[in-house]
Amino acid sequence: MTRNLTQTHALFQKAKQFIPYGVNSNFRYWGDEDTLVVTRGEGAYIWDADENRYIDYRLAFGPIILGHGYPPVVERVAEAIRDGTLFAWTVPLEIRVAERVARMTGADKVRLGNTGTEVTMHALRIARGYTGRERFIKFEGQYHGMHDYVLFSTAGAPVGSLGSRRSPINVQMSSGIPEGIRHYVINLPFNDFERLEETVEAHWHELAAIMVEPLLGNAAGILPQPGWLEKIRELCDRYGIVLIFDEVKTGFRIANGGAQEYFGVQADLATYAKAMGNGFPIAAIGGKEEVMEVIGYGKVAHGGTYTGNIVGVAAADATLEILETQPIIETIFQRGQQLMDGIGEILTRAGIPHCVIGLPPIFGLILGTDEEPTDFRDYCGGDDELYERLAMALIERGVMPDGDGREPWFLCYSHDEEVIADTLTVFEEAVKTVKRDA
Repeated sequence: MTRNLTQTHALFQKAKQFIPYGVNSNFRYWGDEDTLVVTRGEGAYIWDADENRYIDYRLAFGPIILGHGYPPVVERVAEAIRDGTLFAWTVPLEIRVAERVARMTGADKVRLGNTGTEVTMHALRIARGYTGRERFIKFEGQYHGMHDYVLFSTAGAPVGSLGSRRSPINVQMSSGIPEGIRHYVINLPFNDFERLEETVEAHWHELAAIMVEPLLGNAAGILPQPGWLEKIRELCDRYGIVLIFDEVKTGFRIANGGAQEYFGVQADLATYAKAMGNGFPIAAIGGKEEVMEVIGYGKVAHGGTYTGNIVGVAAADATLEILETQPIIETIFQRGQQLMDGIGEILTRAGIPHCVIGLPPIFGLILGTDEEPTDFRDYCGGDDELYERLAMALIERGVMPDGDGREPWFLCYSHDEEVIADTLTVFEEAVKTVKRDA
């Protein structure tokens, strides 16, 4: 089975003439033969430039919670922008969206942004302004955006470079980061209670924040162990440290109130983006009033020309209204569980050791081992080559997970039961092909 990619390849070659690597985000480059040019999406599907159709489980790295081009969201945006898009003043839609975010997540105050990178960067500044401290803890394998402070020991780090568990090494993930930046970040293994407690006890007087993805959104959706998030909350309370939940991927995806609602732990600050606007550019920081009140003239700087732009806030207003009034997340959980169970059954019948981990709206698949990982180091014990061969076999047949197993499978409301059934049929065919060609 071979797809026709003639137009796709031609467009990509043109892109390379004007754009480094032919893409506007490094994560979109899969090599000259496998990087796609996508022309449209509808519901659970996307089409490339040669009209090959794919059931989409990447969902733009997670923002699509309802479906591509979801009519009620698109119509709300189209109606709103007829009266302009940007004014350098507060608009009523901003107020309505901030109110919705606060009501759904339990935040006292909300500030809007445009991207996950933007709001995680500002959340760290707010935490420093509130505590008067400068360093922070993050966890190996977690990705908090493209700003300098957090580009250490993400899921792209070679596991052999991370050092020992007792003394982890900050692995820099990009050139161009000033040498002194690494001093401000401490990386620890996820779910390691002992390392966390001893590190906080030794450095609490320097720590402004602990920033954590409640589940590892760039390492197959690894879940927190029982008591892990509660332990972080306890240590932050004990030592006056700001707890930041990076909910850019979990927010409005695993519950209407995100990971805070799902796991029952409230952060001091939480960052949102992705599913908040069903694919439109919108983000937010929400948090406790006493922490958020450090924002202001002469205090902590926060701003941006496009914060609160009409396109983003109209999309968020529509998306969050639908999530609040319809059983969207419950339905995604049900269908996602069907998919997770079906994938597990197929792999078991095929005799392939595996783990299907995470939660139904955002789950991961690890091949070559049946030991469920608890951190990024454990995740790296899987068979990445086998996963990539399976993923590419799926893509060739019209089912689109990410080719890199670190990136989870995402579900949206448009993945109906027929789509799930079609996916499982293709998955079984792909598994048989991969086993035959091994």
